[in-house]
Order: sequence, then C-alpha cells, then structure tokens
Amino acid sequence: MAKVRFHDTNEYIEGREAVESFLSSQEVIYEYWGVDRLNDRQRNDYDLSDEEKNEIVEAFRKEIDDISARRGYTTADLIMLSDKTPNLDELLKVFIAEHHHTDDEVRFCVDGHGIFAIKGKDGRYFDVELSAGDLISVPSYYRHYFTLMDDRKIKAIRLFITPAGWQAIYEEPSVQ
Repeated sequence: MAKVRFHDTNEYIEGREAVESFLSSQEVIYEYWGVDRLNDRQRNDYDLSDEEKNEIVEAFRKEIDDISARRGYTTADLIMLSDKTPNLDELLKVFIAEHHHTDDEVRFCVDGHGIFAIKGKDGRYFDVELSAGDLISVPSYYRHYFTLMDDRKIKAIRLFITPAGWQAIYEEPSVQ
C-alpha cells in the first residue's frame, strides 16, 4: 500500500483513503488495483518473455481500459528494473534527475517498490512510496523524479497517451 512522505518534515501519510485524499488534492491520481490475479512467476520473476509481459498487461485490461477512457491513454507496456537490468545504476541516475513530461506519467506497480518524489502544488516536495498493487498518475508538467527502494526492483505497467509525451524534460517549465 502506498505511503506519502514529506521531504521537509519526514512525516508520513498512510492508509489507502488518506493517501488517495492527499494525492487527489495535489491532482495526482492514486488507485489500488491489487495483484492477486497474477501467479507467482508473473509477480516475482524478472526474466520474462515478451509474451509473458503481455499476459501481465492483459490481466489488468479492464482497469487499463477504464483509466484510459478517463485520461486518454492509448498504449500500455511492462517495464522491469532489477539487479538483472544492465546498467541499472546508470539508468537510476537519469531517473533521479528532476524533470517533467508533456503527458501524465503513469505506473502500476506489479512487484517491487519505487518512489516518485513530486513537487506539490504549494512547492512542497513529497515522496509517494509505491508497492505491488498501487497505481499512480503524475500529471503532465509536474516536477518529479523516480528512484527504487531498498529492494532495488520494480515491475510496472506503463500507460501512455503518446510515447513522445513521456520523454523527460529537465528544465523548469516556463510560466504562461
């Protein structure tokens, strides 16, 4: 279950309703889909074929179609990061650099853990610590970065409006 941690005070928000309420106030979507429908291999193995990755995506087709209809997402895929990932430390250096996107950044955590650090609407930074079953959608143009937690692994479904809109932009957006 996701938790929120504030950078300036190290205080936490815990519990599904409290996390969802806070994130909603920040215009960040949080949903809990669970992962009980997946078998042990789908949840725990980080050496999956493309067919097996697609099976995981299809296991959540109903939820993917629902949020896609609400938000305009058109594609879904599965990404895996673990100690088996070549150049994992170099990838993490890229992800931890603060950036934004022109589309929402959407992740549904199938296994492992990750942290999205987000600059809130009031300029205050907070972490959203994700676990298996959690979905987050960081709105377009929100400053954020991503890193792994101590287990150094995450398996997540990514949703996109367009792959080009997901590309990271590292400078501050201009105020209109």
